[in-house]
Amino acid sequence: MRKIIAIPLGDVAGIGPEIVVKSLNDREIYDTCKPLVIGHSIPLQKAMKVSGVALEINRIDNPEEGLYRHGTVDLIELDCPGIENIEFGKIQKEAGLFAYSFIERSVELALHNKVSALATTPINKEALKAAGIPYIGHTEMLADLCGVSNPLTMFQVKNLRVFFFTRHLSLLEAIKSIKEKELYEHITMDIKALQSLGIEKPKLAVAALNPHAGEHGLFGREEMEEIEPAVKKAQEQGLNVVGPVPADSVFYKALQGEYDAVLSLYHDQGHIATKMVDFERTISLTLGLPFLRTSVDHGTAFDIAGKGIATSTSMEEAIRLAAAYASVYKYDLLSSG
Repeated sequence: MRKIIAIPLGDVAGIGPEIVVKSLNDREIYDTCKPLVIGHSIPLQKAMKVSGVALEINRIDNPEEGLYRHGTVDLIELDCPGIENIEFGKIQKEAGLFAYSFIERSVELALHNKVSALATTPINKEALKAAGIPYIGHTEMLADLCGVSNPLTMFQVKNLRVFFFTRHLSLLEAIKSIKEKELYEHITMDIKALQSLGIEKPKLAVAALNPHAGEHGLFGREEMEEIEPAVKKAQEQGLNVVGPVPADSVFYKALQGEYDAVLSLYHDQGHIATKMVDFERTISLTLGLPFLRTSVDHGTAFDIAGKGIATSTSMEEAIRLAAAYASVYKYDLLSSG
């Protein structure tokens, strides 16, 4: 039972269309799912030309009309006046508007159970801003479109899963935000998120903040005063969580299967760990939405857009991961309680 995975085309001035056509040129993608592109044929045709890919575009109005076979790109084409004038590698407000419309339609399909998950391509924050779209990225956009207040971000690469307690904060602000109550709440949500992905009895490790987990206050007191109490409270509630585990070992242990996931305390702590395992295959998942969303973890790459040299590895992994989790994802586990 292959699931339909919606692929919004993203900012068409970037590499999104190129990595989509290259991914859909891989026969194995069609063995795992039914990929459905939401966008427009013109950027797809341009991408095929520069990438040396020849696929037939099958325009459809509804997902159930798709052929979903290798050699054909099933496309729900939106009205995009002037899309033929979009230039590669430039910030353009029209591209921002189109990118938002692709995502909006994909979300609509997902909320009506017409598609099982989204695998998103890169968007550009500056293009969104130029278009007057009031979001800094996919997560905020998806949350608002779905009426969800606080979705979770998880990275996965191979056997390593990483959650983020903080993301886009300065290191100083991230440290200040580490408080027992909020950390405990995040731990409980992370456990639920893992269960929503079909892991019935997950084991979570909380990464330490300071060297050697603070060495009982020698290198900082955050572990003693905030992190350890949060972990202890979670354990008292019956959750299988350990920590703080020194950050120089916890990610390796998780990769080896000792933990199902790690809670990273700040942006780069988790990003460095996952991307050193395999930069191109590190995939971002947004959990806590009524549907699963995966994404490449790279940007629009305007510097190489239109050159046909962008690798599609991350896009292929995003599609495969969306397909793998779509059949087990349980939103109700995250939306309850």
